[in-house]
Amino acid sequence: RDTPLHRPLYMKNTNVRVSLPAVCFVWQIAMIVLFGVFIRYNPESDAHWVEHMRTENISSDIENDFYYRYPSFQDVHVMIFVGFGFLMTFLKRYSFGGVGFNFLIASFGLQWALLMQGWFHFLDHSTGKIYIGVENLINADFCCAGSLIAYGALLGKVSPVQLMVVTLFGVTLFAVEEYIILHLLHCRDAGGSMVIHAFGGYYGLAISWVLYRPNLHLSKRLNGSVYHSDVFAMIGTLFLWMFWPSFNSAITDHGDGQHRAAINTYLALASTVLTTVAISSMSQKKGKLDMVHIQNATLAGGVAMGTAAEFMISPYGSLIVGFCTGIISTFGYLFVTPFLENKLKLQDTCGVHNLHAVPGMLGGFIGAIVAAAASEEVYSREGLIDVFDFEGKHANRTVGTQGGYQAAGTCVAIAFGLVGGAIVGFILKFPIWGDPADDNCYDDEVYWEVPEDEETIPPVLEYNNHMIHKHQDM
Repeated sequence: RDTPLHRPLYMKNTNVRVSLPAVCFVWQIAMIVLFGVFIRYNPESDAHWVEHMRTENISSDIENDFYYRYPSFQDVHVMIFVGFGFLMTFLKRYSFGGVGFNFLIASFGLQWALLMQGWFHFLDHSTGKIYIGVENLINADFCCAGSLIAYGALLGKVSPVQLMVVTLFGVTLFAVEEYIILHLLHCRDAGGSMVIHAFGGYYGLAISWVLYRPNLHLSKRLNGSVYHSDVFAMIGTLFLWMFWPSFNSAITDHGDGQHRAAINTYLALASTVLTTVAISSMSQKKGKLDMVHIQNATLAGGVAMGTAAEFMISPYGSLIVGFCTGIISTFGYLFVTPFLENKLKLQDTCGVHNLHAVPGMLGGFIGAIVAAAASEEVYSREGLIDVFDFEGKHANRTVGTQGGYQAAGTCVAIAFGLVGGAIVGFILKFPIWGDPADDNCYDDEVYWEVPEDEETIPPVLEYNNHMIHKHQDM
């Protein structure tokens, strides 16, 4: 395609033939070595399980945590690879990159996450080993989610080598902030509004802000969707939407906590869809819907419900959370994203600011309010201890104090995202990563063998560009 129309103005070397195989091989070999040194099966996945059952007086194999957690793990796993992957296929010429790079960085991220989270949470100091079971797999997937969210802000503008770096640091930062929030501050965050969404969203936004591309408008014709790419993205949306109750309840306490988290998330998500459709229709002169809103803002209720999901927020409370976040998220796509791009020089391809960063922050503060309002009448004495883990050195903590810590935890997550993202952004500024030039973004041709297409995309298709405001219709 080396016609004058397609020849990049700013020549940048996007050849990753050395750097990408080097990073993949070297880092994967490092994983093998580190797993060899540190990672072992836990009692529930070890061949000694039979003896373990005898000593612990366990009557049946069904008591193995695998049978409690594996259904949740499957759902979360589908969300990470199918949900996130297909949600990012909306760009007309970047679907391979969306789903393919998502696959790459999640596969690397989950291995590094098992190690990082293992060192912080599951290290047995007597043996120096990390013992893993099915719950570790769920946690590792959660950990990857932070980096995949960050990818959403960078979609189409970075090389696969840069994404591996984003994931290496993203997982590392995640493990540290998660340790601070869940252990040192003793916050509850079952669905990760704070540790996953607020962190991942602001991490990606900070990286994107540092990597600002002044001439990105030269790739404008490819920064948009076509009819079938929006349908593919909608597949991702529906997988995420259906399985979000599993996501928010996957690592909650067996019994009522898990049950309640699923119900609350289910209701918040349903409510979000109606307000998203309402605002999307209102915003356009003829009342037509925008696929961008339906693909993204409909999920905001699941994000905002993450922290409070296991609390007694009550069914109508869940509906209110969904109602409000649908409105806020859709307004974000309509007004905040263009503002960030024009005024703050922040280019956010997927709008993670509106789906993850802001609803995640709101979810953290909703969790703080609901925790502070908890009472023995509603929870019972034992219920309060169970839900908020008021045991050991936290036995004397009041619900008000807990609420304060929950709010502090949200701020920690945002700070880690912004500061960590800014540092990683500067690392990615070095001209060694094979990233595309400003007029060569959002194009799979750069990193993939793309089969010849009988129809070429004329530059006229700018009408469907979801980042450019439809001023005439507002």
